[in-house]
Amino acid sequence: MKTPLITDLRIPAHEIEEPGVIEKYLSQKINKKIKEITSFKIFKRSIDARSKIIYFQLRIAYSINDLPVIEQPNPSIEFTPLPSNANRAIIIGAGPAGIFAALKLLQKGVKPILIERGKDVRSRRRDLAKIHKEHIVHEDSNYCFGEGGAGTYSDGKLYTRSGKRGDIQSILKLFVSFGADEDILIDAHPHIGTNKLPNIIASMREQIIAAGGEVHFETKLTDLIIEENRITGVNVNHLGKLKTHFASAVILATGHSARDIFEMLHHQNIRIEFKTFALGVRAEHPQALVDQIQYKKTERPFYLPPAAYSLVTQVKDKGVYSFCMCPGGIIAPCATSPGEIVTNGWSPSKRNNPFANSGIVTTIDDEILEGFDKKDPLRGLRFQQQIEQRCWKLAGETQQAPAQRINDFIQRKKSSNLPKCSYQPGIVSVEMDEIFPDIITARLREAFIHFGNKMKGYLHPDAIVVATESRTSSPVRIPREQSTLQHPEITGLFPCAEGAGYAGGIVSAAIDGEKCATAVVDFLNLRSN
Repeated sequence: MKTPLITDLRIPAHEIEEPGVIEKYLSQKINKKIKEITSFKIFKRSIDARSKIIYFQLRIAYSINDLPVIEQPNPSIEFTPLPSNANRAIIIGAGPAGIFAALKLLQKGVKPILIERGKDVRSRRRDLAKIHKEHIVHEDSNYCFGEGGAGTYSDGKLYTRSGKRGDIQSILKLFVSFGADEDILIDAHPHIGTNKLPNIIASMREQIIAAGGEVHFETKLTDLIIEENRITGVNVNHLGKLKTHFASAVILATGHSARDIFEMLHHQNIRIEFKTFALGVRAEHPQALVDQIQYKKTERPFYLPPAAYSLVTQVKDKGVYSFCMCPGGIIAPCATSPGEIVTNGWSPSKRNNPFANSGIVTTIDDEILEGFDKKDPLRGLRFQQQIEQRCWKLAGETQQAPAQRINDFIQRKKSSNLPKCSYQPGIVSVEMDEIFPDIITARLREAFIHFGNKMKGYLHPDAIVVATESRTSSPVRIPREQSTLQHPEITGLFPCAEGAGYAGGIVSAAIDGEKCATAVVDFLNLRSN
């Protein structure tokens, strides 16, 4: 059986639904008759909307007069039953990094003990509903904390620029093996959707348990047990009961919002460092408007998906850019403690909501943190808290969020009224200048003017900004050695993924989780020899 040949096709989008259109364009491209093409498979798919004619760009694997070898996703993961004396490793955090680390440990014969402060995916839903309807924030069960981490209920976008960090395709195949649509293997911007991710995450957890791992929900890390600069275990609190788990390796995959973990490490004199991050607002437009701008059509044709955008500009040598753009999406309340407002965005798998939203953020560095103690590694975290708490007070001390029409923000005036918004707890008219330091609002204003020039119509009268988009990444880095992935001062401690400053989304976190798991196995094997 021959290996399939590879070619790229550009097919006008309005033709894509026609029967046999791919075969037609393929035969023309390779100068063969259609009947000579034995079979083909799409391996990559994207949309090019830069000109009047919109194209689907396809990467095709095909064969001529023979059957190709077509790579299929793994239907299941094979695990060897763990022996009773298997090595153990503790994982703190059941987000994508923690879950993928647990699966990798099991594949390599190590028993994972997965500890998660929040609830399982189904139980989380009730606490999310309380945020929307009653404005009650559960500190350990919210959009950021709980099984699957922030990605489970905040979107499910799987595209990443982390190709150099690991095998992206293997992560996507693992998602498919647990129930994700195979389209994520070929789309340029793969997306599972918030409505589908919970079941996939639950299936992964069931596999971890079935293969011999442990999963403990509503269990909160209180401190690391360290003897002679070596990890020997962890102390945890499960619903008020204290318990100790012993192991010589701990993967710390707690996410970018686990502020108490950063405080705990600082209190235990475990070295952590300030890291630059990004902060700003979430901009929302009618999705139909974004479709018109991007596709240059009055109405979006049925064969095209809701349009997205990606924007970046420089303001006095500082970047301002779009982040986590959600076509057909919803702005979500993502606070992790009472007395703060945090926004994020998510989309269902069909992306069929009437609004599009995106974070518009700028870099937070020591120029902005001038009034904070430069010796404090948590100064970025303190600034985050300050902005989030100010939003809460200005918007009425509920989970309502401050908002302003973009044009009013540019003109430095309070919006007399606000359009409809997807943010379910509600929005309140507030001037962004009351929330952010002048240096941030100046960058954002100039950036929005630039974006309006790039995307004619972006500065629409009904376009608004909602504050604040503040959890783009961790404001703290937990250092680790490049060769061993261990903390430079604590043997057996493996800082991991987004919360430690080494990832920035579902896929990159999953990749880093697998890398840390592999490093743990090497570490345990070395100790055994």
